[in-house]
Amino acid sequence: MQEQITDYLHYLTIERGLSENTKKSYQRDLLQYLAFLEQSKITAWQEVDRFTVVSFLQTLKEDNRSNATIARMITSLRRFHQFLRQERYTDHDPMQHIDSPKKQQKLPDTLSLNEVEQLLQTPDTKQTLGLRDRAILEVMYATGLRVSELVNLKLNDLHLEMGLLQTLGKGDKERIVPLGDIAIKWVQRYLSEARPYLTRKNPEEAYLFVNNHGTKLSRQGIWKNLKRIVQMAGIYKTVTPHTLRHSFATHLLENGADLRTVQELLGHADISTTQIYTHITKKRMTDVYKQYFPRA
Repeated sequence: MQEQITDYLHYLTIERGLSENTKKSYQRDLLQYLAFLEQSKITAWQEVDRFTVVSFLQTLKEDNRSNATIARMITSLRRFHQFLRQERYTDHDPMQHIDSPKKQQKLPDTLSLNEVEQLLQTPDTKQTLGLRDRAILEVMYATGLRVSELVNLKLNDLHLEMGLLQTLGKGDKERIVPLGDIAIKWVQRYLSEARPYLTRKNPEEAYLFVNNHGTKLSRQGIWKNLKRIVQMAGIYKTVTPHTLRHSFATHLLENGADLRTVQELLGHADISTTQIYTHITKKRMTDVYKQYFPRA
């Protein structure tokens, strides 16, 4: 049974072109599922029926897993069992009458414009690493890049004279993102004043943002630096790299951008993913109404 899971993971990489992170997420789900089947003494996919799947999902509920986690697991199992049937490892699909639980829609955290300004101005740009951190924050807020996209930016992905950069998003889909004048100014300062010093022992490094050893900055490095800068800025919110992405999208919509444009800028495959931001702007409208309307 492990062999079919391995085949499926190869299929996701070769046929579907999914990213490594997405593939790992499927792998985690399927290995957990396989462990349950082995514990239940099931030795072939043909033996799995609807009752088996329901029993497995029940164990997740008993472990207090969220509806979102269970919904994701159901999606993983649905696609996997479709693959098994397609490849004739089994002649039936036990997922046919399994419904996903309703996903509670959680509004992402965002920063106000004042908080963004406060955050951007916190790094000490007289210091090499401070200048680098300012450039990173400016790019994150100006583009809404995912942190994985940010750390994988290379020097040849920048087209500063045109005010653009190119990035590879989920599923290795390339997109072009505009970069504002202020962000360009800080990237240029970083490239001329800070990066040459950081890469003095590693001048051939191709990645744009580097650590103090002159090598590619990691996602964990970005997260750790952001956490420190947030504390220094005196912002008492949980701020992650994704918070800046959410703030970018929300501020665009609040200032009149249309949903399709924001979808393209964020690299969302489906506009339904982008639509959560309309809830944020409606919530803000309600908050402003309550605060300023005398009869609210």
